[in-house]
Amino acid sequence: MGELQSALDALAAEDARSLAPRDQLDEIRALLEARNRIDAQLALRVRAAELQQAADDDGAASMQSWLRGHGRLSPAAAGRLVRNGRVLDHLPALAEAFSAGAVSAEQVAVVAPVAKEERRAAALDQGLDLSELDHVFATVAATQHVQQLARVVQHYLARLDPDGPEPDPTEERGLTLSEFSDGTVAIRGQLDAMGGEKVKAALESIVQADRPKGDRRTRAQQLADALVQLADNQLASGDLPFLRTVKPTVVVTVRGTDLLDEATGPATATGAFGSLLSAAKARQLACDGSIVPVLIDEHGMPLDVGRSKRVVPPHIRKAVELRDEACVFAGCGAPKHWCDVHHLVHWVFGGETSLANSALLCERHHTKVHHGFRVHRDPGGRWRTYRPDGTEILIGTPLLA
Repeated sequence: MGELQSALDALAAEDARSLAPRDQLDEIRALLEARNRIDAQLALRVRAAELQQAADDDGAASMQSWLRGHGRLSPAAAGRLVRNGRVLDHLPALAEAFSAGAVSAEQVAVVAPVAKEERRAAALDQGLDLSELDHVFATVAATQHVQQLARVVQHYLARLDPDGPEPDPTEERGLTLSEFSDGTVAIRGQLDAMGGEKVKAALESIVQADRPKGDRRTRAQQLADALVQLADNQLASGDLPFLRTVKPTVVVTVRGTDLLDEATGPATATGAFGSLLSAAKARQLACDGSIVPVLIDEHGMPLDVGRSKRVVPPHIRKAVELRDEACVFAGCGAPKHWCDVHHLVHWVFGGETSLANSALLCERHHTKVHHGFRVHRDPGGRWRTYRPDGTEILIGTPLLA
């Protein structure tokens, strides 16, 4: 271990940016191989520690919990490391390739389902040679992309018990929503094959339908926006099951003074699930939402709760949809059922809830106009969009005279 630490210290002392491009790639390849070898030894040692019940020495219930606490790994990463160690017990050829650096920890995780006890038993019942299968998987892992390895594993598992019952898809699904201190939510999970196909189809339909000109979002950003839009569509449809006797909706609490202040007002509003939002975001949500006034006494206790009042009534929204048809932000055109009704002059600052003071904007562009951008409808009925510096966003190149 001392030699390994010294080698890493020497590597860290090098100036990586001084290397030529070819040398960069060669060193990256060498580092990937070294990482695989280290990951292999880590998995083997975690397995040995698990067999020794070593975690109990630190008062932990299992190696997985020890890795979460002492290694600061996520539950998913800790679980994969423990499973990989168990897999190597039954697939020595794969373990050898892993230790040699030819196979990655991710590839071992892909092969892991093959080594489950019931599947090894099924293979033996059918007269399959486990050592031969081990060499096949090791060879594919060492020579093919991880996607091809996954297809080989899926093909094998599907034919291992072709007449058996279909697995319960819910057993293969898991989803966790982790919230950070700033309200950002991290999504982690996995789906069975069919569930994944359904989700991908739904998200892809939204991604492909909303491709405005000049869209510089990454693929990951497009999918994330599509997921939020999917939630928006469902919440707006009113077809979701009741939540605590009321229709599910986004609930934000903000003081009236913060709502009326034109400043951004960071961390002054609170979501129903505890997220801290800015007053600017609360005003954006209030453009096309409902308001429930609550009178609070000096001790913060509610004295009176008023009736919910819809800011944009249905007949105004219908009129705005008929006039605008889609998001009016330059180059967008997202469909009307994805859009909020934006107050050009916000109602908290005296703007009327009227057709003349309204515009359809999708979520992304509704956010933009609450953070410096502006949309304006000229006397000829044409929507124009302006950047925070006052310059207009023009679509297309004007024809030369």
